[in-house]
Amino acid sequence: MITLPEVDLTDPEVLRDPFTAYGRVRERAPLARLLVPGLGPIWALTRHDGARAMLGDARFEINADSFMRPQVPDDCLPYMRTMSEMNGPEHARLRKLAAPAFTPRRAAEFRPRIEAIVDALLDDLPAQADGGRVDLLRHFARPLPMDVICALVGIPEEDRPRWREWGATVAAGAGQDFARAIPGIMAGARDAVAARRARSGEEEDGPGDVLGDLVRVQAEDGDRLSDVEIVTMVWHLVIAGQTPTNLIANAVAALLSHPAQLAAVRSDPALMPGAVEELIRWCGPTLLAIPRHARRDVELYGATVPEGAKVTALVAAANRDPRVFDDPDRLDVTRVPGAGHLGFAHGPHFCLGASLARVQTQVALTALLRRFPGMAMAAPPDELRAPDPGTWRLAALPVTL
Repeated sequence: MITLPEVDLTDPEVLRDPFTAYGRVRERAPLARLLVPGLGPIWALTRHDGARAMLGDARFEINADSFMRPQVPDDCLPYMRTMSEMNGPEHARLRKLAAPAFTPRRAAEFRPRIEAIVDALLDDLPAQADGGRVDLLRHFARPLPMDVICALVGIPEEDRPRWREWGATVAAGAGQDFARAIPGIMAGARDAVAARRARSGEEEDGPGDVLGDLVRVQAEDGDRLSDVEIVTMVWHLVIAGQTPTNLIANAVAALLSHPAQLAAVRSDPALMPGAVEELIRWCGPTLLAIPRHARRDVELYGATVPEGAKVTALVAAANRDPRVFDDPDRLDVTRVPGAGHLGFAHGPHFCLGASLARVQTQVALTALLRRFPGMAMAAPPDELRAPDPGTWRLAALPVTL
């Protein structure tokens, strides 16, 4: 019987430096077992080729058990099944309806709207300073993605402050506050759908919003999208749209901690798109992929993964795999992209909002560095990390402007 390396996700060293911990496991074996108290072991692909292959393999599927679901009232239950836990034709049908709003072209068309939102937040930033320090996570990286996704989806402007509050609650993770927020989120999505239906037929200035597209599809052919599905899709897209929060915060901390890389992107703004890809690879927030479940017994690297077992990809290890990336532990904003990173996953569940996240991060970093050339960290990043084995994120990002 094959013996696999094991990783205890509660180990302080894993929490402090998952890149090194996961990297050691990657160099020992292409397959490992993660130990999670209360959940049992999870199989993990440690290297880029194996991780990428598993994420695109139909023998492994995401389902409801892949997520930790809070207790919600019965009337909310129909809206809890999102396309993230669907597979096959059902997943493809809903994704195809939402996908046109998240293409690279639509993200590029939306850039002026993103720039306006970024500029408004940066205008307000000096007023948020306390003792010469301002928390960029609280006052910039967290509100920005929510404001952007609300604008893209078509959430009425007057409702966006409460979506900001809901988003911050969800981002804080499981708990009573999270569970209490769910009914409001569902009601907010239903209200947004009703408001958009009331405005159906109006001409749009620039690219239309997602809600307008979905309402039109439903009006043309009600069999393609049910009322429950459209409400579920709205809240899911908005809440999932917060993804760039941790990416932007991690990227700022990384650049401010690497003066040569910061100087490179300041001196040549054309580097920014490639720099964002490198930052996603090097310090992207996703450490572990959403667990999949084996649909049947599967042989992997000499081991049998039993039917029903949870399987994940060690994204933090795969994105620094020396078999794929030269000198992978070095941040290099001039790196020529080769094999793609797995920061947005791969396969059928590749992040729908990847293009939007890329443009948003490019705009945010470009504007921030331009507006505040003297910006500096006000505390060491290592002291600001949230202890989270699955997500590389900061609890705060204090800077001096």
